[in-house]
Amino acid sequence: MKKVTLTLMQQILAQVAGAPEGATLSAKALLHLGSRAALDQALSRLVRRRQLMRAGRGVYVRPVETRFGVRAPSVEKVVEAIASRRGETVVSHGAAAANALGLTSQVPVRMVYLTSGRSRHLKLGAQVVELKHAPGWQLIKAGEPAGEAVRALAWLGPAHAPEALKTLKRKLSESEFRALGATRHVLPGWLAEQVSAELAANG
Repeated sequence: MKKVTLTLMQQILAQVAGAPEGATLSAKALLHLGSRAALDQALSRLVRRRQLMRAGRGVYVRPVETRFGVRAPSVEKVVEAIASRRGETVVSHGAAAANALGLTSQVPVRMVYLTSGRSRHLKLGAQVVELKHAPGWQLIKAGEPAGEAVRALAWLGPAHAPEALKTLKRKLSESEFRALGATRHVLPGWLAEQVSAELAANG
């Protein structure tokens, strides 16, 4: 039994050996190697040996070896891998977007991402990451300044959005601000009205 388990562990490690940093692994994706029970046992043993890290329920990642020792893979790379593997849209939280756009000096104390998938937590070494389910309008234009602006404004709320929009109009290029305006049809009423008002101001 030990020999069989060891062989299965070696096969699992071979699956992740050439994978890029942050690539995720699950027992479901390894069912071609053995039964679910055997895979769960082998994965648990690899975690105990610190050859794999359990990032979340049923999600495993390979630690990164450096000349300074072993570390967890970067949060960004793991989140990207999860989004790609599960076909989810994952974007930065509104607080992080507002900070990146210079709309607030407040630095988020927790790492939170918005996702089209279910809400859950990941643990990467000492870092806990929250993936929070969000409505579709908060996930639009992923990777674009207009999308980041929408998420920042949503986080800032109705009271602070007007002033933030004036700042965004200065910071974003004309085409980027127009792209923000083009999202109005999916935004909640209060935000659509404020974006429209800023677009109309001064031409």
